[in-house]
Amino acid sequence: MMLYPAMTQLNSYIPNRYMLVNVVARRARQISEAAESSGEPLCEKPVTLAIHEVADGKLDSRGMNLTIAEGDADQERTPRE
Repeated sequence: MMLYPAMTQLNSYIPNRYMLVNVVARRARQISEAAESSGEPLCEKPVTLAIHEVADGKLDSRGMNLTIAEGDADQERTPRE
C-alpha cells in the first residue's frame, strides 16, 4: 500500500515523526473548528488537508505551541483508579 504523500517527504519538513503527528493533529483540529464555526463543508477530511499542508511546505512545527499546559500536566500526573 502506497501512501501519499510519502513519510520521507513529510519528514523533510518535520524530521521527528512524533512531532509530525502532533503538528498534523493540532492543525486538523484548527481546520475542523474553523469549518464548523463558518458552516463551510470540507471537501476532504481535516487530517488529509493538514497532511497536504505539510507536504506542500505550508506548515511546519515553528508556529505550533506543542507544550503541555500546566493544568494538563497536573491531570497527567494524577493516578488513575
